[in-house]
Amino acid sequence: MDASTSVQEASIPLPPSPPPHDEPMPTILSQISVMRDPMDENRARSTEPPSPVDSESAEGESPPRPDAATSVIAESIPGSVKDAPAPPSRPAEPPTESSHTPAASSGDVHVPARNTEDSAPPPTPPAKPVPPTPASPATRRESIPPSSPRTTDRHFRPSIDSRPSTPNGRFSSRPSTDSHKRSLTLSKGNTVSVVLISSALETIAASKEAKRSAPLRDSVQRALEMVKSGQGGDRPREIFEPLRLACETRNEKLMIASLDCISKLISYSFFAETSSSQQAPSSPPPSPGPNSRNSMSNGSHSSLPPPSLVDLVVHTITSCHNESTPETVSLQIVKALLALVLSPTILVHQSSLLKAVRTVYNIFLLSVDPVNQMVAQGGLTQMVNHVFARCKLGSSSLPNNDSTTTLSPRDSDSVKSPRRPSVVLSPRNSMPLRPETPSVNESEETASTLVQEPSEELGTSGDTAENGTTEANTNGSHHPAREASESATSDAVPDEEQGPAGAPHRQLSTNDLFIKDAFLVFRALCKLTMKPLNSESERDLKSHAMRSKLLSLHLVLMILNSHMPIFVSPSAIIYSSSSNEATPFIQAANQYLCLCLSRNAVSPVPQVFEISVEIFWRVVAGLRTKLKKEIEVLLHEIFIPILEMKTSTLKQKAVILSMLQRLCQDPQALVEIYLNYDCDSEAADNIYEHLMNIVSKIGTAPISSAPQKANDPTSPALQPHTKQHHGPSQVPPSYSTASLSVPGTVDVSTIGNSEAQLRRQGLECLVAVLKSLVAWGTTSSSPPEQTSDPMTRSQVEETRRDTVTPDVSTDRLSPAGADVTRGPTPEVVDDPTKFESAKQKKTTLLEGIKKFNFKPKRGIDFLIETGFIPSRDPKDIARFLLETDGLNKAAIGEYLGEGDEENIAIMHAFVDMMDLANMPFVDALRSFLQAFRLPGEAQKIDRYMLKFAERYIATNSNTPFANADTAYVLAYSTILLNTDAHNPQVKNRMTKQGFIANNRGINDGQDLPEELLSAIYDEIVSNEIRMKDEVETAPAVAAPAPGIAGVLANVGRDFQKETYIMQSNNMANKTEALFRTLMRSQRRGAKSSEQFFSASHFVHVRPMFEVAWISFLAGLSGPLQDTDDLEVVELCLEGFKAAIHIACFFDLELERNAFVSTLGKFTFLNNLGEMKTKNMEAIKALLDVAVTEGNHLKGSWREVLSCVSQLEHMQLISSGVDVPDAGRKGRVRKPPTEELANESRSTHITVAADMVFSLSHYLSGTAIVDFVRALCDVSWEEIQSSGLSQHPRLFSLQKLVEISYYNMNRIRLEWSNMWDILGEHFNQVCCHKNPHVGFFALDALRQLAMRFLEKEELPHFKFQKDFLRPFEYTMIHNSNPDVRDMVLQCLQQMIQARVHNLRSGWRTMFAVFSAASKAATERIASSAFEIVTRLNKEHFPSIVRHGSFADLTVCITDFCKVSKYQKISLLAIAMLRDIIPTMLECPECGFKDADPSSTDDPMIKYWFPVLFGFYDVIMNGEDLEVRRLALDSLFSTLKTYGSTYPVEFWDTVCQELLFPIFAVLKSSQDLSRFSTQEDMSVWLSTTMIQALRNLIDLYTFYFETLERLLDGLLDLLCVCICQENDTLARIGTSCLQQLLESNVRKLSPARWERVANTFVKLFRTTTPHQLFDESLRVEIDGSGADVQDAAESNDQAMVPAPLSPNSEQPKAGRISLNERRRIFRQIIVKCVLQLLLIETTNDLLRNDEVYNTIPPEHLLRLMGVLDHSYQFARMFNEDKELRTGLWKVGFMKHLPNLLKQESSSASTLVHVLLRMYYDPRPEHQAARPQVADRLMPLGLGVLQDFNKLRLDTQAKNIAAWTPVVAEILQGFVRFDDKAFTRYLPAVYPLATDLLSREMAPEIREGLREYFMRVGYIQGIIERS
Repeated sequence: MDASTSVQEASIPLPPSPPPHDEPMPTILSQISVMRDPMDENRARSTEPPSPVDSESAEGESPPRPDAATSVIAESIPGSVKDAPAPPSRPAEPPTESSHTPAASSGDVHVPARNTEDSAPPPTPPAKPVPPTPASPATRRESIPPSSPRTTDRHFRPSIDSRPSTPNGRFSSRPSTDSHKRSLTLSKGNTVSVVLISSALETIAASKEAKRSAPLRDSVQRALEMVKSGQGGDRPREIFEPLRLACETRNEKLMIASLDCISKLISYSFFAETSSSQQAPSSPPPSPGPNSRNSMSNGSHSSLPPPSLVDLVVHTITSCHNESTPETVSLQIVKALLALVLSPTILVHQSSLLKAVRTVYNIFLLSVDPVNQMVAQGGLTQMVNHVFARCKLGSSSLPNNDSTTTLSPRDSDSVKSPRRPSVVLSPRNSMPLRPETPSVNESEETASTLVQEPSEELGTSGDTAENGTTEANTNGSHHPAREASESATSDAVPDEEQGPAGAPHRQLSTNDLFIKDAFLVFRALCKLTMKPLNSESERDLKSHAMRSKLLSLHLVLMILNSHMPIFVSPSAIIYSSSSNEATPFIQAANQYLCLCLSRNAVSPVPQVFEISVEIFWRVVAGLRTKLKKEIEVLLHEIFIPILEMKTSTLKQKAVILSMLQRLCQDPQALVEIYLNYDCDSEAADNIYEHLMNIVSKIGTAPISSAPQKANDPTSPALQPHTKQHHGPSQVPPSYSTASLSVPGTVDVSTIGNSEAQLRRQGLECLVAVLKSLVAWGTTSSSPPEQTSDPMTRSQVEETRRDTVTPDVSTDRLSPAGADVTRGPTPEVVDDPTKFESAKQKKTTLLEGIKKFNFKPKRGIDFLIETGFIPSRDPKDIARFLLETDGLNKAAIGEYLGEGDEENIAIMHAFVDMMDLANMPFVDALRSFLQAFRLPGEAQKIDRYMLKFAERYIATNSNTPFANADTAYVLAYSTILLNTDAHNPQVKNRMTKQGFIANNRGINDGQDLPEELLSAIYDEIVSNEIRMKDEVETAPAVAAPAPGIAGVLANVGRDFQKETYIMQSNNMANKTEALFRTLMRSQRRGAKSSEQFFSASHFVHVRPMFEVAWISFLAGLSGPLQDTDDLEVVELCLEGFKAAIHIACFFDLELERNAFVSTLGKFTFLNNLGEMKTKNMEAIKALLDVAVTEGNHLKGSWREVLSCVSQLEHMQLISSGVDVPDAGRKGRVRKPPTEELANESRSTHITVAADMVFSLSHYLSGTAIVDFVRALCDVSWEEIQSSGLSQHPRLFSLQKLVEISYYNMNRIRLEWSNMWDILGEHFNQVCCHKNPHVGFFALDALRQLAMRFLEKEELPHFKFQKDFLRPFEYTMIHNSNPDVRDMVLQCLQQMIQARVHNLRSGWRTMFAVFSAASKAATERIASSAFEIVTRLNKEHFPSIVRHGSFADLTVCITDFCKVSKYQKISLLAIAMLRDIIPTMLECPECGFKDADPSSTDDPMIKYWFPVLFGFYDVIMNGEDLEVRRLALDSLFSTLKTYGSTYPVEFWDTVCQELLFPIFAVLKSSQDLSRFSTQEDMSVWLSTTMIQALRNLIDLYTFYFETLERLLDGLLDLLCVCICQENDTLARIGTSCLQQLLESNVRKLSPARWERVANTFVKLFRTTTPHQLFDESLRVEIDGSGADVQDAAESNDQAMVPAPLSPNSEQPKAGRISLNERRRIFRQIIVKCVLQLLLIETTNDLLRNDEVYNTIPPEHLLRLMGVLDHSYQFARMFNEDKELRTGLWKVGFMKHLPNLLKQESSSASTLVHVLLRMYYDPRPEHQAARPQVADRLMPLGLGVLQDFNKLRLDTQAKNIAAWTPVVAEILQGFVRFDDKAFTRYLPAVYPLATDLLSREMAPEIREGLREYFMRVGYIQGIIERS
């Protein structure tokens, strides 16, 4: 506020220092009333200046005059903080006048009202007194909300002339404490003060003034007498009277003497009045309601209580000051007031206190003497401090049921009063208020008017017209509605407290008064800060206005700084004496504080701006839990915009940034800002995210001006401040208020001087945020997932603590101890998931709003889908559009204006939700048009206006409109007028007459009242209807016009500043409007979203980092790239480390990779020539990260290790080593500078790089895997880059070996995971095409293995096996003989040194030797075989013991199969054979003394591998001799040892070893092992055939044992027989025959059945049914081709080809030539096989042994298949046509026949059937009928056919059949008589026919016998 303002309003007018005509002066003076008494006296004085004498007498006894009352009333309105400048027409009056005006005296009357302020509503200060119509006092009093800003003036007002006007005196203004009884004061008075008092009185008595003025003279005399007689102490008023009158003489000497005396008396508690005069506490002044007035104890209603002595003393002292008061007097005034206010016994309250404060304030402003200024400033500081410091904050919050309890911790004797008001025991200093006394006199008036400004007008300074008038006329009407609504706690007062007037009551204790005093002082100071400055004072720091503003701001800051507890304590409560409402201190103070900030935080004056920001910081640090919404408004509307504005100065940005820096250093505050604003859908902005973006932009902004000069001071990095209170002794320097220091503030002189500095600050801010996030999120608890190994974890924590974690002690404590002073945060459970979902919800909502603003329809759909709009109901959509912030008004206008039914319904619902009730027409229209932007289309406007008119008429009954039509037309008309009047393109504007004419007759045919139309016209023309947001973004100041005139006109103009001022005014106005709305809603109790969440959980840091990480990255990498300033670089790198720490801690992969890779790029290790010192720093930072964050780096290890590798590369280059670089041929790389080269070898870097590896054993189990994987990748890159160089880069490979060493003691589980990766890498590296690499890797592996093999391995584990596997891989995949040789050497060394530790490693070793056996060089194979031979000899038991016997046999077998070196393979076969006896002897194998506990089967474990070895050689050996040996060995071993085998093992041998030898016959897959057909043919014809024979032999040998496996063997033989290759088939049949003949005695009937089945199956398979297939006889072109060749060629190579079964049907339709040839070939094979089978059967059955053993029923089955074969052949042979057809299509060269098959099958049949027929054994006899049934038809048929044969053409047939016919005849001859006779008729004719043919002798012989037998039977011949 302007200092001068304050003065003129002072109750004691002083001559202004600027001349009276000066405009700012009055303004300032008018405001000081805030601190002093109301200006009413001035006004009263100016209307009727009385003579000094009058006023003196007036002071004495006269009752106050009525006009005084009105003047007070009038005053009550203006003196508020926010009034506009007071009218210049009120010059300062002459000094004495004011103190004597009657008006002033009315003040005493008003003293009692001092307490009203608590309940006063916020001010609407009219600058000119317009006495409002007071509402009835009673109601008015209730309606005053406690925290009203208006209070200040009221306090001061009473103090003006509080002289005793009634003898009985007014209540003492401070509750006196018991400890100061009169007697005490008396004794002091007598002993100490007599001289003091009398000397002063004598000085007064001796003066000229005493002689002139009778009252003075008399009072001096009276006092002197009393003092001398020693009674003065009892009657302080009488002693005081002469001193008072002396002060009023305005004589410098008298004033000094008098004031000096007064201040000393104060020190002796002289003015502490006795209890007799203290009937009620002065501070709750009487309330103005008729029923609730504090009446005096004597009940007198006729006279007002006189002011208390304290008030009188205060008034007297303050009255001494005016503008012309000499400096010496001023000094005494300050001294006296300071003593009074600080006195522990004389308590000054409310208006007197404010008057005292105001006076000292004015002395500071008006004094020219720097000493006085300093003393005044110091005094003021102490007073304000004292007022706050004396408030005691108990734990009690709003007293709930104990409302009457006295809150007076200061008074030891205060008694807790019981609840019932009737028995209140009140300590003397807290008198109960008695509501029932009616109020008296016109003070009701005064009191009530004092509080009259409505709260709505909070801060209308902007709206007051220049001439000082405000809309005071509206004040009264708003009043009653706002009854005590401000008290959030009114419901806490129980009903029993209600007095007769219905007002609840509470006794006010001393402490309550103290708290109220503190509030009043705070409010007064806030109001002072709000006075607007004019442009002149802005430029002049020494002007009153400026000094006043700065001082008041500093005091506000000091209060917040030192007395935060009173703001946050729940026990700091202000009680209204009228409605007895209780308002928490913060709620009352909040609006003043916010307005103070919103007015001053946009100030272009740097000093004002700085303090405002400082105050804001205190609010954020200490009051954020209480002022959630307010802080949001200030940040969103003021501080963030200023940071983003182009027009704000660097200094302003710097100041805000330094405030943000402190916020950023307070982790809790930072997290809470995120939780309460970014995660709150109610908050329009994501404040934390927005701030991070801005700070990042500032930190990376391009610098437009010249680069920073070397001597520019850098920005002061804020140290966290410890809280230091300024004690009363520390008086800051006086004159320059700017230098008033407050602890914790920043020295702003050093910041904001250049853009570079600002960037630096932005960067510091970002780093501070990151450090806070680290402190909050990662130090307090363990990371989300615990590491697996507790030991490792703690060590990692150790290292992390040393390096990264900021010092928690400073970091966690927010600066200035904000945490300490902050109020208790509301205890809400801090549930991170809740906030995450809230944040998610907000993000979705913002997305919906964005969609709506872009495409409304799509946005609405999205918002309904996501649930932000509950349904498609028009009301829901309308409510959302009306109430949601952030929606584009134009989009709303367009959407609601659409013509669809749905949109119209929504628009109607939307308008129906607006409140247009009781508004003038234009106001309603304005309000209506604020909710959306009217679209441009006429139809849309029309729809809106129709609805508006309907709504307006519906809600406003008393309008001049006949109907809605009228309102509609007028609304449309008004819109048009608005456009016409304000659109710059309109040239001829509408006149008022034109407007009235346009609207004639629209009111249902009548005209509207002309004054209405005229008023509308005037209002629209003077005040355009426009959107509020448009007003805010007012156009910037016009740019200077070109040309010389423009230049001249703009000389001295600061466009940036002008634009800033315009923008900032808009900002301030908008902010105030928001605050007003906010206050209103708070008063209505809408506190729903005001829940402030306190942060306690570390997980919030994760989403905080996630939303802002891109800003962090940009903000850190920008400066790092652009600057070489090492301090900045260090800051950036700290930020990187912190960011990486957070990303790692919360496992944010994307973020971590981004930060680590960016940091990696900044090392410039891939561009050494460009490298600078900062890049070395980046390297160090990266190494630090590796050491501290190792456990969580995961994939980012790759970056780190690449850098370490490149670093070593750099060290090599810089030390002159020639490093190969395959990847960059032809590009010469610049080496790094000498200095950097040395730095790269510095201890720091070397040690750090080394620690990366040496500390790897502290990494967690998962981390080490990531580490190893990354190191392997880097190692491979290095190796690849070296190409085939002699000196490849093996740095990382070497490191891999080292870390393997370091980590070898890890638990096996972790080690295995590591080795999976390492082993794979060694595989790759050992096989690299550069042998140097391979040698190095193998040697490394050997060393590792040596070390690894030292560790014990338990049975059944395979760690060694896995560990050694790279050797095997290398042996297999690296063809370089030298490398292979090295592998063998390595293994040999291992065996020599570690053979006793080998366990599962044996297996890998043998695998290596096996691989070596396949090597192309004999040297390798031989040396491997030597090692194996030696191992077999020396370590066989050990190999067996550790379960590697099988591996040994496999290895030997592999050597057996070596084809190139027969010597080795023969030796190997011998070794394999020799293993058997060794194995049987070896105790480990357990054949000698079987170990019953062993679960393993020794047969499978030991025998099987050996036998399998032989089998393997048989199958796969390439050397025939070796195969033969193996075959012999296998079968001879089986024969030799088979007797010891259990049956089950035989099963295994057959199924797994013997039968599989022949698997090749079954399936072609098995052929793949032969490289050529020739090999296969050789194998089949030698090895396999021999094997089959051996197998049959073995079966015969062990038939009893193997009999159960006969089926398998028969199946095998079947397969062998049914081959297209007849060689195989013959061998199969001969083996079958051999098997049966050798074991014929051993076959049981069941086995015979199986044999019979086999034959049946064989015959069936080989019957060539396809001969009868007609499709084969169809002519195909070229079908005559010769088929036979293919069939014959078969014989050259033996190929197994199983026959296809007969079921195979040729495909329908035509078949191809090749297909047919294939079928023909198969048919021929089958014919051959069928013959072969017939022969075999014949051979078998003619073998007596077989015949005699086979059961007859099976024999008959065999006969059945033979018969079938015979019939088939006969049928074919008889079908001449068929045979001719086949011959034609080229089936054979001659006519095909099956003569051989027919005759041989018949022959066998006849022979066996006859033999059976004549077999005497009973079962054969039993089967004879069946035999006969078979035999007769066969024999007869044969004879018949034979008779038909023609000798000339069928000689061949005859020859074939002859023996058969002979045998048949012989058989018939042997029938017994009965049978012979029976068949005679059938046989005889046929036999007779035979005679007609030429016949062979055997037939002839048979015939002879036949006929002889006929002769015998028929009796023709006698039997001889």
